[in-house]
Amino acid sequence: MRQIVFTGRNKVSVKDAEDPTPAAGEVLIAVEAAGVNFADILARKGLYPDAPSFPCVVGYEVAGRVVALGENVDASWKDADVVALTRFGGYTEKLTVPLTQLCRKPDRLTYAEAASIPVAYLTAWMLLVEQGGLRKEHTVLIQNAGSGVGLAAIDIVRHVGARAIGTASEHKHDFLTGERGLDHAVNYREDNWPDRVRELTDNRGVDLAIDPLGPSSWTRSFSLLRLGGRLGMYGASEIVADNYGWIMGLVRFMFRMPTFKPLALMDKCCGVYGTNLLRMFAEPERAHDWLLTIMQGVDEGWVRPHHDRTFTFEEAEAAHMYIEERRSIGKVILVPGAAASTS
Repeated sequence: MRQIVFTGRNKVSVKDAEDPTPAAGEVLIAVEAAGVNFADILARKGLYPDAPSFPCVVGYEVAGRVVALGENVDASWKDADVVALTRFGGYTEKLTVPLTQLCRKPDRLTYAEAASIPVAYLTAWMLLVEQGGLRKEHTVLIQNAGSGVGLAAIDIVRHVGARAIGTASEHKHDFLTGERGLDHAVNYREDNWPDRVRELTDNRGVDLAIDPLGPSSWTRSFSLLRLGGRLGMYGASEIVADNYGWIMGLVRFMFRMPTFKPLALMDKCCGVYGTNLLRMFAEPERAHDWLLTIMQGVDEGWVRPHHDRTFTFEEAEAAHMYIEERRSIGKVILVPGAAASTS
């Protein structure tokens, strides 16, 4: 089989490897599509502390077909089309996955669409439902609304019946407010965009804000919370946003870090929390239950994964750059095949 291997900082190769053998309670998946996430980009740059040491294979989510079973796995899984959450290792043609990390692929979805679901929708579900306590009467600020998590958050907010305000580049606004149903889109490139959010909320602020960007953005998002509001942080793309090199970028990132003091939180009646989906591998049954709920949402019509563009394994670096340049809307997918599609 072939794998995308990070051999060093910003060094990417496609290499051959032996097919793995499933252990008890595992299946072997022939991967048809693998999702790309910003954590993969940080890992490539050597900036993701949870990533394996170089050389390593990353990737958190795949869709494909079960080609072999380990012991104690029901025969009905053989040849099943599945979606799986992986703790790294997804950038490969074959991998083994425990049953607690996969579910059957809905027939209505392509492999690329299915691989667009696990990380984005589970992260959004944790942020909004499990940790954020989303309710119908809430107004939610979705930073980076055009990302995979952003689109998933829009779906969840719409499903609950709440109101969503999203930040995104202006060229994405028509798509977000039209096809995706975002209530209001705000151009984050304009210096006064927080004033626009205040205007849209009659100066009350938002009940929930979810933000993957980093310290300077977290500070602005926190300032937009109404009494009783909560800020959920789940990423740190600002760490690579400046053209200072990775060391200086990390220094600047840490220097800008906000401090949320308990007394100040009490005074404002606000809360802050963080979300790291990787930590849920310690309690896989919970994440599996959420994933089953989300897959049911596919059949019910409120989960609408958006697959932006496909790249081959050999084009992995181009796939990362496509995301880094903020050109993507929704998910970017890697496929083992020799040719990639543009849709």
